[in-house]
Amino acid sequence: MRRKDREVKDFVEIVGILARCEMVTVSMVDDGVPYAVPVSFGYRVEAGRVYIYFHAARAGRMMACLKKDARVFVEAHVFKKVEPTAYGITARYESVMGAGVVRSLEGDEKVAGLRRLCVKYGYPNYPIGRCKGLENAYVYEIAIDEMTGKSSLNEENAMDCDDDAHRAWRGEG
Repeated sequence: MRRKDREVKDFVEIVGILARCEMVTVSMVDDGVPYAVPVSFGYRVEAGRVYIYFHAARAGRMMACLKKDARVFVEAHVFKKVEPTAYGITARYESVMGAGVVRSLEGDEKVAGLRRLCVKYGYPNYPIGRCKGLENAYVYEIAIDEMTGKSSLNEENAMDCDDDAHRAWRGEG
């Protein structure tokens, strides 16, 4: 990582960033062309490793890609704001990313994967077994090999720029 001052090294902090993300983007390669799909997700942490869960349709470009090559790259971020700094303007955000391998889940593992999505989005007691689309849902687990984190939230060079010139510059006035 070029900006070491933004690197998040603590695993617990990295998982905390992931927990604050709304979606993850799963990236793969389709006949030599990059292809990325944002998905809703759930996750778990076991023995210092992150596992991400998502569901998808039975057919389509993503499924075709994953059948050819199960290796993926994931990225997720939390955008906070854009603000002036001592050097210009910058975005304030947190992000995580990592490479992993996807595998399809069946039976109890499939239900457990869907449960992780329900928990993530605030429905921990949703009766998954009664879901009419359960039979047709494809549920996947990505075992992340290594996850990295980045944050621009705690930088010292932010400015309190609330004068007339900066308000006009931001289009506020």
